[in-house]
Amino acid sequence: MEKRRPTFIRSRLNSFGYALKGISAAFKSEVNMRWHVISAGLVIAAGFYLGLTTIEWVVICFAIGLVWMAELFNTALEVVVNLVSPDFHPLAGKAKDIAAGAVLIASLAASAAGLLVFIPHLWELLQKYT
Repeated sequence: MEKRRPTFIRSRLNSFGYALKGISAAFKSEVNMRWHVISAGLVIAAGFYLGLTTIEWVVICFAIGLVWMAELFNTALEVVVNLVSPDFHPLAGKAKDIAAGAVLIASLAASAAGLLVFIPHLWELLQKYT
């Protein structure tokens, strides 16, 4: 009997499932990914507390997404490098260092965006209670 191909919708749902499986694997195996998730949760909680505007939420969401995306790419690259070069090789180390640098740049950019969004709100809050 011939195996049936999944429908278009089933195929798309499968794709989402694979993506969620990948995110879950990174969360379980990477301490830095867990820190990024915790940090994002704290930023989101602070955003609700301080009453961010729509555009400020856009900036925060993009910043969080940028960092998570960089961390996921970094994790994927590390897995592939470890697969093809299980023993130490300087080029493998260089590739991993460059990917880690990308995460650092994304994190610094997100931190700058967060400061630009949150400092005026925190300043206003401080003025209110002093």
